[in-house]
Amino acid sequence: MKIWFRYNSRNSYSIAALIPLVDADLVLQPRAGIMLYSFATPQAGEVYQEVDTARKAKLDAVFVAGGPHPSAVPEEVLEHFDFVVVGEGEETLPELIRAITDGLDSGMVKGIAYKSQGLICFTEKRAPVNLDLYPPFTRILAPIEISRGCPWGCTYCQTPRLFGRCMRHRSIPVVARYARRHKDIRSTSPNSLAYGSDGRRPRLEKVKALLEELSEQKKPIYFGTFPSEVRPDFVTDEALEIITQHCANKTISLGGQSGSPAVLKSIRRGHGRQEIESACEHILDHGLVPQVDLIFGLPMESAEDQQMTLDLARWIEGKGGKVRAHRFMPLPGTPLWDKKPAPLSSDAEALLGSLAQRGRLTGSWGRKIKAEKDETA
Repeated sequence: MKIWFRYNSRNSYSIAALIPLVDADLVLQPRAGIMLYSFATPQAGEVYQEVDTARKAKLDAVFVAGGPHPSAVPEEVLEHFDFVVVGEGEETLPELIRAITDGLDSGMVKGIAYKSQGLICFTEKRAPVNLDLYPPFTRILAPIEISRGCPWGCTYCQTPRLFGRCMRHRSIPVVARYARRHKDIRSTSPNSLAYGSDGRRPRLEKVKALLEELSEQKKPIYFGTFPSEVRPDFVTDEALEIITQHCANKTISLGGQSGSPAVLKSIRRGHGRQEIESACEHILDHGLVPQVDLIFGLPMESAEDQQMTLDLARWIEGKGGKVRAHRFMPLPGTPLWDKKPAPLSSDAEALLGSLAQRGRLTGSWGRKIKAEKDETA
């Protein structure tokens, strides 16, 4: 059977990591054979519609889903798909494809969900993979995933539920080997400054060793900036000195999320507002620009809490930083999945719109403002 991976730009990182492990081609619409999909919650509706349409057209295909949304709600996804890869796919997906193509019992493949005689079946959970054993990309270039997993368990976030709370890292030689494929070096991590550590206490000697090794390649290095970020409580003068010595980035992406101490405690961030402000000050002192993620409309957020986050956004912008503002979206598998977003105040809409118009805001609001400007152009 021919194997296909449904491509779009929003799942390119997942495809980059998985396509080396299966003999698949990229397509923009379903084809006969084994159709592989990886998607997050915002894409679920359009993916379901596409698969359902293909089934109605009697396409001779086996549909396999993986990624954040299918892993969190496999029961829902199996209303449309034949199999769900639950969690990491590096070991599970090749084994599942072999089972399908060779006519073997798929129930022997660890880490999947499927339907049998109308009942949903889950196979044995698979142990976390050793990242060094699997390439971060081959045909499709992507930022190098240097770390996976997160110990913090923030209530809005799928990362620890998808990849576990034990942080794992690609070794420096393996990262360096794949960095040679890039003109400039970018990486992904839940917290770049946690490289080589347990994710709770930094080991800056590991970060320094990684960046020193990568510097030998004489290429621009972007570390602690998009598509990664860092935790505010990991930002120190020592950490920033390491970054400015070896890296080309002019910004540091900072996970702040709220300006309210009560909200930060409720979502289990493990730091307070003071750490966010201190991190911004340190970043600015080192000639870099803090770009701070803030979430508006968290379910427990009162009008007073929201005002505190707005005040923090103003403070960041006034200092010369930027804000990445996001509307809270409940994600399946998280403690806040069944919670409704808090309403946004008119002050929030006005401030965020103003920041976006002046180029001081990115994230979902920034994209919204740009789209509105394009429509009226």
